[in-house]
Amino acid sequence: MAFPKNFLWGGAVAANQVEGAYNADGKGLDIQDIMPKGVQTGPTEEPTPDNLKLQAIDFYHRYKDDVKLFAEMGFKVFRTSIAWSRIFPNGDDAEPNEQGLQYYDNLFDECKKYGIEPLVTISHYETPLHLAKKYNGWVNRDLIGFYEKYVRTIFNRYKDKVKYWLTFNEINSVLHHPLLSGGIFTPKEKLSLQDLYQACHHELVASALATKIGHEIIPDVKIGCMVIAVPIYPLTPKPDDVIKVMQVEHFNDFFGDMHCRGVYPGYMKRYFRENGIEIKFAPGDEEILKNHTVDFVSFSYYMSVCEAAEGGTKGGGNLMGGVENPHLKKSDWGWAIDPQGLRIIMNKFYDRWQKPLFIVENGLGAKDVLIDDGKGGKTVNDDYRINYLKDHLVQVAEAIADGIPVMGYTTWGCIDCVSMSTAQMSKRYGFIYVDRNDDGSGTFARYKKKSFDWYKEVIATNGESLKK
Repeated sequence: MAFPKNFLWGGAVAANQVEGAYNADGKGLDIQDIMPKGVQTGPTEEPTPDNLKLQAIDFYHRYKDDVKLFAEMGFKVFRTSIAWSRIFPNGDDAEPNEQGLQYYDNLFDECKKYGIEPLVTISHYETPLHLAKKYNGWVNRDLIGFYEKYVRTIFNRYKDKVKYWLTFNEINSVLHHPLLSGGIFTPKEKLSLQDLYQACHHELVASALATKIGHEIIPDVKIGCMVIAVPIYPLTPKPDDVIKVMQVEHFNDFFGDMHCRGVYPGYMKRYFRENGIEIKFAPGDEEILKNHTVDFVSFSYYMSVCEAAEGGTKGGGNLMGGVENPHLKKSDWGWAIDPQGLRIIMNKFYDRWQKPLFIVENGLGAKDVLIDDGKGGKTVNDDYRINYLKDHLVQVAEAIADGIPVMGYTTWGCIDCVSMSTAQMSKRYGFIYVDRNDDGSGTFARYKKKSFDWYKEVIATNGESLKK
């Protein structure tokens, strides 16, 4: 397996899914604090005891031990996010919270101690709750200014510690989950297309502005966008099904096109025209979008879907819609398992955008069972996870052989964390088992799964062990 010598192997988490300490050291509330069931139901008025994210896996207090475990696996990179409301508790505060800034100083220093590069997402599904309630999130243009202030603060603070940044996590998900992705408090069923796409415009301008600011403040910075990658296949060869695929793909490609090309594509102009949407541009928006495109494209990859003009079975587990592919097996949560789809989408992305790629999420959510390891400890025999990751990494190697520049690969949930989509602990992704359960019980103890040593060998051999 020919992975580049400088390939960045590692793992990924998000602050809201691992840190806990939701109200510690000056942190304000964010939207996740009132989403105890993930995206399954609407928000609550206040944080409720059944919200596992309030404590998550207590990474906030245990990060040193966890980073040490990542280093033991040989991580070259660790993807995490900064909780915006730790830095600006309300989002529109006059001054940042020093305790929050110091926490991430400590975390990044701990990573650097082991030679691990932080890869930091600026906004990862954790808009400050005040910005959602008072301003209706990204529908309001004022959020560009608040985001810019936040970005300048963290870029200046961590300019010597972080050189890889992502502006928004899975930005294309805002079309499906406006509160989660855009901090938009208007219920989805009441949200107009005009407001939804105006919010997209504000996020895209803010993302380009962050790229501009990062290049000014941090000399060797690399700033990427981050999208959900979902290959879409026609259910049949019928031209109507192929057209349906093209139309659905446009809504995903739009966000990458804007980040990489900086201009609204013709297919979106048609959609806006036919749906009475008129994007309001402020002076300078066009220039910012056009002149400050990203350095690389990062993405999550979990599944592929099919589309059909009519018919087909709706994919129940997929956050992005689609119909089921009858030729693929599914995970415990109904997500189609399609390793070859990863190679397909990588080729498509590079052909389309000609930017280096970075796979920043990929993994298998499964119901792990903790057992005795025969040595006085505990473990999980997660051969199913090993097989899943191996099959996907083989396809990454194929994409590299196809000539695609790939910066690195970070598995999702390298340590068990609270699921974003379902807010469960039982949907586990990690190489490290965390003793916490869906009912909130557990000791928070950490145990290495069988996949821990497997991934350690993959990294140590730079992928050569995948040939076994």
